[in-house]
Amino acid sequence: MISGHVFMATSLDGFIARRDHALDWLTERTTPEEDHGYEAFIDTVDGVIMGRATFKTVLGLGAWPYAIPVIVASSTLTEDDIPPELSAKVKLTQLAPRQLMQSLSDAGWTRAYVDGGRLVQSFLRAGLISEFTLTMLPVLLGDGRRLFGETESDIDLELLEAKSFRTGLVQLHYRVA
Repeated sequence: MISGHVFMATSLDGFIARRDHALDWLTERTTPEEDHGYEAFIDTVDGVIMGRATFKTVLGLGAWPYAIPVIVASSTLTEDDIPPELSAKVKLTQLAPRQLMQSLSDAGWTRAYVDGGRLVQSFLRAGLISEFTLTMLPVLLGDGRRLFGETESDIDLELLEAKSFRTGLVQLHYRVA
């Protein structure tokens, strides 16, 4: 079966974006010169599953950053919402997390990058996330979009690795127990 993997940045107080989805707090505190393992991570996955809000945010960042397939999980977007130059690279789905993962597994995927706060929460509730790599930035936002929402019960994590970077970022790699 396919496994879901998360690679995200958060503020120290657990936010992945401002309430309006802005990422200025992230882009102001990271530099291209300091690799946080993203390229190595992206080389290990077959594709990206992202939510609607994340898709819209990525579209606003400029050049499309993915060479691998991208699946956008949304009940509101239509094919008209995908720019023509991305029509061969981005596919939409309305499948529930478990059905989507089964479909991707049937298509030969073994590892999926799950990206987007609410999407990660739904995949986590469904037991479809195997590992998290969380890079925490030394900033408190106080408000915004949280990575983790409410859970029905505790979710135990096993720490696989912890790294710190000279800019004050701390990266934690967990396996879901």
